[in-house]
Amino acid sequence: MKTVSYIFLLLTLIACGVSKDTPVPQQELPEAYRNAFATDTTTIADIKWDAFFTDPKLQELINRTLTGNFDLQLAVKNIEASRQLLRQTKWGQVPQLNAYVTANTNIPSENSLNGLSINNFLGTSHIEDYNAGLQLSWEADIWGKINSRKKEALATYLKTEEARKLVQANLVASAAQGYYNLLMLDAQLEVAKKNRGLSENTVSMVTRQFDAGQVTHLAVEQAEAQRLRAAQIVPQLEKEIILQENALSILTGTLPGEIERSSLTTEDLHAELPTGIPAALLSHRPDVKAQEYELNAANARVGVAKASMYPSLSITANGGLNSFKANNWFNMPASLFGLVTGSIAQPLLQGRRLKTQYEVAKIEREKAVIGFRQQVLVAVGEVSDALAEIEKLKEEVVFAQERVTNLQKAVSNADKLFASGLATYLEVITAQSNVLQSELDLAAVKRNRLAAEVRLYKALGGGWN
Repeated sequence: MKTVSYIFLLLTLIACGVSKDTPVPQQELPEAYRNAFATDTTTIADIKWDAFFTDPKLQELINRTLTGNFDLQLAVKNIEASRQLLRQTKWGQVPQLNAYVTANTNIPSENSLNGLSINNFLGTSHIEDYNAGLQLSWEADIWGKINSRKKEALATYLKTEEARKLVQANLVASAAQGYYNLLMLDAQLEVAKKNRGLSENTVSMVTRQFDAGQVTHLAVEQAEAQRLRAAQIVPQLEKEIILQENALSILTGTLPGEIERSSLTTEDLHAELPTGIPAALLSHRPDVKAQEYELNAANARVGVAKASMYPSLSITANGGLNSFKANNWFNMPASLFGLVTGSIAQPLLQGRRLKTQYEVAKIEREKAVIGFRQQVLVAVGEVSDALAEIEKLKEEVVFAQERVTNLQKAVSNADKLFASGLATYLEVITAQSNVLQSELDLAAVKRNRLAAEVRLYKALGGGWN
């Protein structure tokens, strides 16, 4: 008995060194982001999406997206499947218990030793056998293989949870950016229609001057070309609006249709956008957490592969009722029987295959470490990019607004001067062309500013809570 105890103790000590986990790498991170507005620990990633986006129409769109989007529904199903696998692995160390009932008849050859023995001892040409019992089997987890499988299942489950969060964060950002793009298209369509009307007035004015002999027919043609250019933009923008509405409808899991929305001029920008410190990304961003859990799963897979190379200890027990006659099958205690066996199995010819699996598992673990480092680096870069965009877009909005104001004055002055004969038709057409493009650009810059805030919110890990 002492020998058996020593053997179990020795196996336990050896098992402790079967596989050593690779810890999550300590990534070198800066104390603050490049172009950061502040360096405290407060971050907009902690704000729920329905508090970050204050437009009621946008809130309704995001809510519909999170309710009906099929990608998110698939992510939830992946979580449910992973949860079931996790529950299964928790029973990995529980012995297997099976009940069985068998009945068979053996008719040996009369010229065989078994046939002669049956005739001599039982006086019959066949023998019956009836069994009913329980079979218990259990594998001792001396190398931690079963425990490693449980760790892998847990890490995989947690990874699917983070995958669901990532899908939600992407959906929130996609819905918001699509919504802002729709507002930009509305504003540009309004600009295009307004400039189409101005161009029509210019054509009428130039035509009257042509009739009066003050300008050539070339002036009429140039004015008409400018009107057609302004008119052409209208159906282009109307098409883009329909396509954007369809895309947002599909995002919400519904058939293409109109999207209720407000106006680009009513959208408020955030006065402050605290980013916190880069180290907070490790806990806020679902993709970074998913890479961490992937490393945990890779560690567990290395443990399973390593343990598979060592002997397995199994214990099997059988017990029940056995008889060669049906009429006394359940006589107690004469029909009772029991059997306990223990076995140790060491893989021999599979050594190369198991070694390959182990080496591949270690390589996959190294890849998981690299993937984690890369994801952290990408996350910090995305935040820095969004901060730079916001900072520079603030200046762009100011310059674009000033340009529009100046060009609108130029158009008004050009019309007055042309009517007085102090400006040429080319100056009028040029002024109208410039103001059209500048107003379209202003709407785009405003949209870009809003979209940059969305990218920053997502880059910091917001949107899934």
